[in-house]
Amino acid sequence: MTILLGLIIAGVSLIGGFAALGGKVSVLWQPWEIVIIVGVAIGTYIVGNPMKSILDTVTATGDAARNAVPKKRDYLDVLALLYGLMRELRAKGRNEVEPHIEEPFNSAIFQNFPSVLRNKSLTTFICDYFRLIIVGNARAHEIEALVDEELHTIHRDQMKPYHAMSALAEALPAIGIIAAVLGVIKAMGAIDQSPQLLGSLIGAALVGTFLGILLSYALVAPLANKIKGVREARLRPYIVVKQTLLAFMNGAAPQIALEHGRKTISDTDRPTIDEVESETLSASTPVSENVQEMRQKGAA
Repeated sequence: MTILLGLIIAGVSLIGGFAALGGKVSVLWQPWEIVIIVGVAIGTYIVGNPMKSILDTVTATGDAARNAVPKKRDYLDVLALLYGLMRELRAKGRNEVEPHIEEPFNSAIFQNFPSVLRNKSLTTFICDYFRLIIVGNARAHEIEALVDEELHTIHRDQMKPYHAMSALAEALPAIGIIAAVLGVIKAMGAIDQSPQLLGSLIGAALVGTFLGILLSYALVAPLANKIKGVREARLRPYIVVKQTLLAFMNGAAPQIALEHGRKTISDTDRPTIDEVESETLSASTPVSENVQEMRQKGAA
């Protein structure tokens, strides 16, 4: 929504200001200049990036447009899930917890938190490190080093669309110059024509430079930064998991370990201690009871 709003404000300001200065807005409409610039940009983007990154860019752009970042509800689900697993591990031991880790999609604990299950990468992340805790041979500092390395890898992969879009933004002004040069070549071919015709051809050529700069700094670069912000926010639940599990491995009680994870959440989305405590109580509620409660609330 904010992307659309920003583009509308920028577009109205641009065209309105140009018209107010006495410019002919129709001159800005040069469809073949647009075809050249956009076509070359897409072609070079495909040349410079593997297909997986190209498809991921489409996904990242959609996430940025929807501002698909974790909300307070998502963090509460992660914390409540961690609490349920830690409490099970402390109260019942390895054999009772292992089925939840090996088959999370069939786990009564995980099924209480479908928002976590929908994020398969995060689910795998949680299960992998609980599995290491269950084995019991790894020390906390070893787990921390391993988690940091994996988070670095995840971050690098998640930032690929951002880096690719940033490179495209840097290239667009030059691509605009290419389109302008082609327009100038066309104008030089009509050098013997009237000054009025020659002026219109040169004006059309300069639109190429204008469009390249506009697309770079007013669309692609801001969109790349938006993708970066969204992707970094989507990595925050992994940090919550890391800090919670490290505190648990160092001997903290599950409720105290959750506080270590809660403190890593940004202030705007951080749930209160009371909200976390309320959610952790539901972690022990069977799925059927939760479903029944939801049905009762729906009927009410």
